[in-house]
Amino acid sequence: MPSKTGIVRHHLYEEHLAGFPHVESPERLKVVYDMLEEPDMAGRFLTVSPRPATPDELAYIHSKSYIERVADTDGKPHVSLDPDTQTTALSFQAAKLAVGGVFSLVDRIFDGTIANGFALVRPPGHHAEKDRAMGFCLFNNVALAARYAINTYSLKRILIVDWDLHHGNATQNSFYSDPGVLYFSTHQFPYYPGSGSLTEIGAGSGTGFTVNVPLRPGHGDADFFQIFKQILFPIGCAFKPELILVSAGFDTYAGDPLGGMQVTPRGYAAMTRIVMDLARRYCSDKLAVTLEGGYNLEGLRESIRAVLQELSSDSILGRTDLEFLEKGRGPAIIEEVTRVQRPYWPCLKE
Repeated sequence: MPSKTGIVRHHLYEEHLAGFPHVESPERLKVVYDMLEEPDMAGRFLTVSPRPATPDELAYIHSKSYIERVADTDGKPHVSLDPDTQTTALSFQAAKLAVGGVFSLVDRIFDGTIANGFALVRPPGHHAEKDRAMGFCLFNNVALAARYAINTYSLKRILIVDWDLHHGNATQNSFYSDPGVLYFSTHQFPYYPGSGSLTEIGAGSGTGFTVNVPLRPGHGDADFFQIFKQILFPIGCAFKPELILVSAGFDTYAGDPLGGMQVTPRGYAAMTRIVMDLARRYCSDKLAVTLEGGYNLEGLRESIRAVLQELSSDSILGRTDLEFLEKGRGPAIIEEVTRVQRPYWPCLKE
């Protein structure tokens, strides 16, 4: 019987920014790929082969002129697309394969080969706008995957969960007026890119389908668990998604050089468990996780290990962990989000 959990990996993802000094370095994936070969992880997951996204598929989210702008970097030793976002010779090829890798993961989930999976790809995506690169991102992997799933499988309701340290401005913008895609984000605020305030809730028929949880630095495992339990879970239950996509950034890890949060691998496992519970209840386990940020290499490796173990029902969480996470009411932001969102989601407790 095939593995319940699939992974997308490919050597081309390590070629983006190879030899170029950047915090979003190939070493991020190297440590993760090496971890997958360790005795306790080797052979546990089904490898999903990626394929490049086509120009027409990239145009689900991005403008033709922007796609051509990124394509024009192909083969060039170095191009700066914005102050934070660089390309090297194989970046365009890696970016197309990153998008197509998430597409392949969605396909394997829908054909029943796997129940869930993790696309271990780069470059990341959630800052990439329709017509410009931002924040290390070239193409918006998760937003494109949502549109691909809608177009390919006629889905009506997709939940995107973004737990990266930075707000996924471009993912939010892609679906801001769309009631078919519910975007939920926890993020450090105010911080790059500056979006994601409490009152950004969607527009038009999409009002209420953007749920932002802006956080000051210092929040840890129990805080994130309570936010997911008290905000994401009831809203997710009311929304009843047919597919869940996760923008999984690990820059909220305690000790990440770009962040100020205090999450540990157990916190990521706990968040994954709540998302998996939603997937089990409403979409036959259909859950695709995609790598975004995370720049402490040890933290990235161990946190991804914890998420993969949770996805494959081999949790690192013990009874004492769960007792700790369940304690308390959670941070004050829960009440603030509830006040803003309750007109649209009466399921939220006052």
